[in-house]
Amino acid sequence: MSGTVRWGVLATGGIAATFTGDLLAMKDSGAEVVAVASRTVASAKAFADRFGIERAYGTWAELAADEGVDVVYVATPHSAHREAAGLALEAGKHVLCEKAFTLNEREARELVELARQRGLFLMEAMWTYCNPLIRRMTELVRDGAIGEIRTVQADFGFAGTFGAEHRLRDPALGGGALLDLGVYPVSFAQLLLGEPDRVQADALLSPEGVDLNTGMLLGWESGATALLSCSIVGDLPTTASVTGTAGRIDFPQGFFHPESFVLHRPGREPETVVTGPGPQGLSGMQYEAAEVTRALLAGEKESPLVPLEGSLAVMRTLDAVRDRVGVRYPADVRA
Repeated sequence: MSGTVRWGVLATGGIAATFTGDLLAMKDSGAEVVAVASRTVASAKAFADRFGIERAYGTWAELAADEGVDVVYVATPHSAHREAAGLALEAGKHVLCEKAFTLNEREARELVELARQRGLFLMEAMWTYCNPLIRRMTELVRDGAIGEIRTVQADFGFAGTFGAEHRLRDPALGGGALLDLGVYPVSFAQLLLGEPDRVQADALLSPEGVDLNTGMLLGWESGATALLSCSIVGDLPTTASVTGTAGRIDFPQGFFHPESFVLHRPGREPETVVTGPGPQGLSGMQYEAAEVTRALLAGEKESPLVPLEGSLAVMRTLDAVRDRVGVRYPADVRA
């Protein structure tokens, strides 16, 4: 690939706007946004005008066919990830796909296999894994700063009022707390401990059959456990802690895109670790955009920060949680 990575943005919602704003603010990054697509030309043109993007398409297929696009950022709701990312991969485009990766592990595996067959780059947009503080935390844990991990605690939730017509209440759209919010605590725990050996869960379900409030207990043969929760009916702290045999790391509210954490070790003063100086006013998505750009310019087919096998393992855990609490999506049954 040449010295510039040309991005196409698929979808025009809030997350697409945040990502695009962060990407455009990355000066001298080797990346540019050249095209955007929506289900309507009007929406695509409005987005293009807002961000100064040259080409706007009213169908996903037109973006996938654009020979001037190297990589497609899929920012649709997760119920459309399999279709949108698959379309881009079939057209020979590299893909960064929002999380949750897909509705289930089968769909995610299909995308991974397609990318590997085509020799294309594919990454789940788990921006948390690319955050400098999360990377620093994993380095400390790997180097034994808190000893052997014994427990992980993490939660993500907010109290919302969603009618039965809302996508978060619709099983066909992957509704519920788990895929929108629970993916973060699960991914956080598995970043540190890998795929669990045991999964237990309980949930409050909506009349439509999606989870409104879910608690998870994951276990590993090492004896480590993770106590995780997510909710769309309760305002949870959205914090995380990792406790080991020789210390603890605490993340404050917003652990999934942190600006600091505190390292506690016996006999020492607590140490606050903060993000170094960087561009102001960005959301944190610039880190995943930079990682994709770096990997593509280096000719890599997947990111070492967000490996595909790790994304598949998270999807297996999410599937197991849904199985335990009785949440079923129409997509779980192949047509």
